Amino acid sequence: MIAPVSSKADFGAFIDLSYRLNAHDPNWVPQLRAEEVAKFSAAGNPYFDHARVHLLLARQGGKVVGRVAAHIDELALTQPAEQGMGPGTGFWGALEAEDGAIAAALIAAAEQWLKDQGMTRVLAPMNLSVWEEPGLLVRGHDHPPMVMMGHHQPQVQGWIEGQGYTSAKTLYTYDLDITQEFPPLIQKIVAMGEKNSRIRVRGVDKSKFDQEAATILDILNDAWSDNWGFVPITDKEIAHTGKKLKPLVREDLIMIAELDGEPVAFMMTLPDLNSIQHRTVGKHGKPSLLGWIKLGLWILKPKNADMRVPLMGVRKSLQASRMASQLAFMMIEYIRRASVKNYDGKRGEIGWVLDDNQGMNAIADAINSKVNKEYRIYEKAL
Repeated sequence: MIAPVSSKADFGAFIDLSYRLNAHDPNWVPQLRAEEVAKFSAAGNPYFDHARVHLLLARQGGKVVGRVAAHIDELALTQPAEQGMGPGTGFWGALEAEDGAIAAALIAAAEQWLKDQGMTRVLAPMNLSVWEEPGLLVRGHDHPPMVMMGHHQPQVQGWIEGQGYTSAKTLYTYDLDITQEFPPLIQKIVAMGEKNSRIRVRGVDKSKFDQEAATILDILNDAWSDNWGFVPITDKEIAHTGKKLKPLVREDLIMIAELDGEPVAFMMTLPDLNSIQHRTVGKHGKPSLLGWIKLGLWILKPKNADMRVPLMGVRKSLQASRMASQLAFMMIEYIRRASVKNYDGKRGEIGWVLDDNQGMNAIADAINSKVNKEYRIYEKAL
């Protein structure tokens, strides 16, 4: 039986199911349960301000055996159809199921709700917005994901494709040994930029957190506005994300590049919180007292911290120019140095990056990084 989440007990079961079904996987990283509760709650996630979210549970013999979230983003509906979203496009995500038959029934129920809401097409999985955890992991199941990336069981790919879904986009993450200096050509490009009086690359000023966040948001919405899958991120969402990530923010890991005194590019880097959560957060998302202490101490002073670059952007007026590449290389190099020197970092991860983002994929290739995970976003006509 499949039914909507309609009570506090149902909601708790929706949250708890992922912990039970993934507990056996050594590469799955349990997130704090309180954060999962917030993610799927209107009170805790500003995505709900512009989205309709329908949570569903599957039961057999009274036991919860599956879940899915169907949702419609009103902002996504206003985007140009040629950029991947647009009118009639709905989503589902957060799929968990004990077997393929249950998954098929949940997907069908999500599709029916979307059709009832007037949708004609679905993109999936989305958990929840494109700015959170888009796509299904289809390559790289053999190692844990970094912070703010998803992890899925290998069999889910067959479950989804078996319901008539085809690939819409592939997203890459790139792995990089940050203890190694970049190739001589990249070093030369960075050195030339350092001699250019028009360029200033600086770390963020945490004492002006809100102002810096607003600068990054402005660049982000401009830089990404023509990308496939783009949906504007709202002021409330950036404030919410900023508050959530503020404990991880380090002034030497988030760079803003200025050209003639104007901010034109940014690169956000976060210490990989998943690495410590993998060891300290219990399988039910509730750390022990010792786990909380270890987690808190690491957040205060990350040690042996690998790094992830979840977001970067260059204003459209500079994109496809040599200046854009130069600024990107400078920010990456400054963050690489700080990661090794100040946090004993060994590994970095860049992404996600769209498979057809030629500029960013070329930058990743130039610094000798390699694709280590692939996520796939599927589509289907309803």
